[in-house]
Amino acid sequence: MAKTIFEKHSPGRKGYTLPANDVQIGLDRCFPKDYLRQNELRLPEVSELDVMRHFIELSHLNHFIEKGFYPLGSCTMKYNPKISETLVRNDGFLNLHPNQDEDTVQGALQLLYELQRDLAEISGFDQVTLQPVAGAHGEFTGLKIIRAYHEAKGNFHKKKIILPDSAHGTNPASVILTGYEVVEIKSNARGMVDLEALKAAVDDETAGFMLTNPNTLGLFETQIEEIAEVIHGVDGLMYMDGANFNALLGIVKPGEIGFDIMHYNLHKTFATPHGGGGPGSGPIGVRHDLAKFLPVPMIGKNADRYFLDFGHEQTSIGKIHSFFGNFLVNVRAYIYIKMVGPKGLKRISENAILNANYLMKKLNESYYIPHRDIFCMHEFVASGKWQKEKYDVKTLDIAKRLLDKGHHAPTIYFPLIIPEAMMIEPTETESRETLDEFIRSMLEIAGEAESDPDKLFNAPFSTPVRRVDDTRAVRELNVKTELPG
Repeated sequence: MAKTIFEKHSPGRKGYTLPANDVQIGLDRCFPKDYLRQNELRLPEVSELDVMRHFIELSHLNHFIEKGFYPLGSCTMKYNPKISETLVRNDGFLNLHPNQDEDTVQGALQLLYELQRDLAEISGFDQVTLQPVAGAHGEFTGLKIIRAYHEAKGNFHKKKIILPDSAHGTNPASVILTGYEVVEIKSNARGMVDLEALKAAVDDETAGFMLTNPNTLGLFETQIEEIAEVIHGVDGLMYMDGANFNALLGIVKPGEIGFDIMHYNLHKTFATPHGGGGPGSGPIGVRHDLAKFLPVPMIGKNADRYFLDFGHEQTSIGKIHSFFGNFLVNVRAYIYIKMVGPKGLKRISENAILNANYLMKKLNESYYIPHRDIFCMHEFVASGKWQKEKYDVKTLDIAKRLLDKGHHAPTIYFPLIIPEAMMIEPTETESRETLDEFIRSMLEIAGEAESDPDKLFNAPFSTPVRRVDDTRAVRELNVKTELPG
């Protein structure tokens, strides 16, 4: 385990000297006595070099995409081009203030305007808002628009949103938050929407249908037009969760196959850093007649001038985030789109699909893959079912052992409809060599499950922290630093 800063403490050692304080403030006149520190603050005394080595050492205790393979299904943990990180640190972006006059931020407004149009073109929708700052935030916004659409038509009896049992967990949460009821339908034997079950669930109270496509099994839902006919038949709206849009770029436009609303995860599909709680960006696209409900302001253009457009304020659902969303995340996505271009976007999806199918084919004799007879899209779900049945080795054990092999584990135990699930998404940025190394590791683990299962039960061995009680760690979280003495 790395030494803490306090263990490197040496009295009198300094890394930086602050200038003398030339402002006299009577803190006792500013704050109640109980708020004032009674004892000297205990800070480590270390050199600048000690500090740098400490944090570099800490960074390598974690796993990150520049360190190793990160096949976290549904999260699209692709490599983020560093040119984007360089460009967003330009003072012209970094030092803008959101309350500046429009005339002083024309470049920023132009960028946001063009990003709106690019996302609309890529997805086949008519208008896009950039305000939502996460995928779930986009879901919430889209569902608020569904509610506004129905209420504008006097459809106050609409109170149900239908979801498949393979849906992302944020979908039902967003449905509840917007005041709708969740109606779940089962998937069919091929892992897709059961059309007959959908027809049975739909009635006049149906407000809409939420679907991830490709779904969380990594399969493209081939009955979209039939599903849309059923939902539109009761004046419901089709919502697409765009978390898996990395499989469709340049190939399918959701707005042209029956969807009315969709959110994009810019922090996934369009290569901006994510994880650790943010920041993200979850814009939504809508068909033309729903644009009047989008949050205000939009970014508008009049001749050569860009402006904040409040023109539909009376019909809008209102603001759903301060100012213009996560601006620098949007800038990164804009750079990515412009850098790769239309042909590059299509190649991204083609390579993501190719990589996923390559892994699925290579692993299908050692791991249970429930839908191996269907080509997957950008990800697929394998299972530790065989290992559990034969050797009592669980998917969790496989995931822990992967850490010893230098790989982050896939998403495990999701989707819930597959026992011992491992959702594997390689993304397009990984090389053939990296994929082959992951395959070797997975096959070695399958062999260890048979010959030496105790090794898997006790893994990982090479990480700074050995296996913990995950359930207890979540319920009794303790991140407090214990100071020596």
